Amino acid sequence: MSKPVPGLVERFNAAFGSRYAVERELGTGATATVVLANDVRYQRRVAVKLFRPEVAEVMGHERFAREIALVAKLNHPHIVPLLDSGDEDGLMFYVMPAVDGETLRDRLTREGQLPVDEAIQIARDVAVALDHAHLQDVVHRDIKPENILLTHGTAVVADFGIAKLLNESASGNSLTRAGMAVGTVTYMSPEQASTGPVDGRADVYSLGCVLFEMLAGRPPFVGTTMRSVVVSHFTDPVPSLHRLRQEVAPSVEMAISTALAKNPDDRFATATDFINALAKARRAASRERMWQQLGGGTTPPPKSGEWHKGAIPPEWMQPPAATPGAAPAPPPIESPIAPTVERAQNSGAAIAAPAGARDEAPSAPEPARGFGSWRAFLAASALLVTAVIAWLLLR
Repeated sequence: MSKPVPGLVERFNAAFGSRYAVERELGTGATATVVLANDVRYQRRVAVKLFRPEVAEVMGHERFAREIALVAKLNHPHIVPLLDSGDEDGLMFYVMPAVDGETLRDRLTREGQLPVDEAIQIARDVAVALDHAHLQDVVHRDIKPENILLTHGTAVVADFGIAKLLNESASGNSLTRAGMAVGTVTYMSPEQASTGPVDGRADVYSLGCVLFEMLAGRPPFVGTTMRSVVVSHFTDPVPSLHRLRQEVAPSVEMAISTALAKNPDDRFATATDFINALAKARRAASRERMWQQLGGGTTPPPKSGEWHKGAIPPEWMQPPAATPGAAPAPPPIESPIAPTVERAQNSGAAIAAPAGARDEAPSAPEPARGFGSWRAFLAASALLVTAVIAWLLLR
């Protein structure tokens, strides 16, 4: 963490103390200091991001006002909204709600790896926020664990639009010469690192890096220097997630690898496409696990709609062995819904038959009632329930 800027908070208090009463400093980075404050007018707690004077100088007043106006239009439950902003006497800031919870970085520092389903859910929340912003022509450019806040069981994204301001400033003569890193190379797409054209697919790449870290406990590309990390993004293949953590299914690994493609054209077109691919991969992995648990072995599990095409192993559909003194076993079940259809047909036939015919039919001897008949009945019922459950889970 960078050192605080002397006098920055005092300048803010002198200029805006009647509107925002600063309580304490939350943190200081390379470009800004964040403070917790009380919004005096509306009596609410807010987080105020104060840009360093050298950063404010190179961003420029017009560019700052333009980008902040774009970000202010973003209205989404997974985006931290912009409440206010200011630009006075070289002091630039913007105001956000104070979010209860912690950053994803805090969580990763404490736990290392996250449960697979929870990591994918966090990525989903971020993805829908990104797609909303991309539809408004706003690209985040700095998706990383520090900018993802976890609150009340959901994830929200902060700092939309700020990375663009910093990148545009760095393309001039400013921040890089001042020794400030622009962006976060650990999660930066190759095209952004090379200062090429950037669109929403750069955010998809960054989200892929974040999800990789949530599952593996480390980013996909690491190095001892910023330069070596950037080179890894350009040249190194994506490490195997399945080898780092066997719990991650190969189908999930493949989706993440697609998001981390070097060429933007080879990635998912949108963040939602990425999450939809992950959801499909998780369903496929669940079918495979269920298939193996039910005794399907290493053969591929049946796909949806294949249950009526002989996909179920024949031994699953065999009736239980007859028990002495028990009623005759029911005929083999061809599909989970066959007994219901057969009963409906028999019921209809019985209703349609003439009363005389029913009277003339010889009465079948009543089966012996006892423990054996109940065992057979329960065994047949369990077989039917198992088949229905397997059909529902593996469809």
